[in-house]
Amino acid sequence: MKKLNLQLNSDWKTFLKEEIKSDDFKKIISELSAERKHHTIFPENEMIFNAFNQTNIDELKVVILGQDPYHGKGQAHGLSFSVPEGVKTPPSLRNIFKELKSDLNLPISNNGNLSTWAEQGVLLLNSTLTVREKEAGSHQKIGWEIFTDSIIKKISDKKEGIIFLLWGAFAQKKSALIDKEKHHILTAAHPSPFSAYRGFLGCKHFSKTNKILINNNKQPINWKLCSEPLTLF
Repeated sequence: MKKLNLQLNSDWKTFLKEEIKSDDFKKIISELSAERKHHTIFPENEMIFNAFNQTNIDELKVVILGQDPYHGKGQAHGLSFSVPEGVKTPPSLRNIFKELKSDLNLPISNNGNLSTWAEQGVLLLNSTLTVREKEAGSHQKIGWEIFTDSIIKKISDKKEGIIFLLWGAFAQKKSALIDKEKHHILTAAHPSPFSAYRGFLGCKHFSKTNKILINNNKQPINWKLCSEPLTLF
């Protein structure tokens, strides 16, 4: 069994020092080690903290909160809603691309890898960081939410002007952890096919996010999933 890879971005490692040393985190690692002996777990160990490794804490601008990783083989790679390039786009992500098309007139991408967003300061954070194969929500009780809730609260306490995109009832409950006087919270329905037409499609969160960033003298996010520069305004 591979050891859990804790090679975090050095700034995140410092930022999360207390959380990583906590008894709650040690319990998660113990549970996860036991799970891997009997089940196939996604993502692979080295990808569990991918959201932190790809987004520098000093450049953090936006948090998009998901619930737990995709549970199909080859889908999860540590970024909420994202899949590796070459993997079929899941339904929720297809609706995200539909909203990008409607909001910013961006072409619907065949590439579901959102790493370029992460590299620009978008933390693609799942509340639960691992899952059993073909068992959605199977790791929601091993303690990950204690860990990620503390991260959300610490971001709220230590940073200013972060834009939180909370899609769906589960994510919106996390607003209780966020100081609304210091940060921006945008809420909408979840992009899942079951709810996207009840308020996600048409929410214009991508253009709204960039307007907030521009109004605060920050570089807007290039939401286009390619290397070409995007003129938004």
